[in-house]
Amino acid sequence: MTAAVLAAFATPTFAATMYYVGQNAKTHKCTVSTHKPDGAKIVMIGTSGYNSKADASAALKADSRCE
Repeated sequence: MTAAVLAAFATPTFAATMYYVGQNAKTHKCTVSTHKPDGAKIVMIGTSGYNSKADASAALKADSRCE
């Protein structure tokens, strides 16, 4: 019973991982990260995060700013 209660509270934490495509302001190199870009050193490419790393990687490859 205790394990079921703990699992119910722990599961949503793992499901909340978002992936972001960011571009370094100096080098203009793009990367995928689980941290939202700060807008100063790393600028976010796109308007939001992605639910999977594969989606973020596809967005990185599709964006003309990320070569």
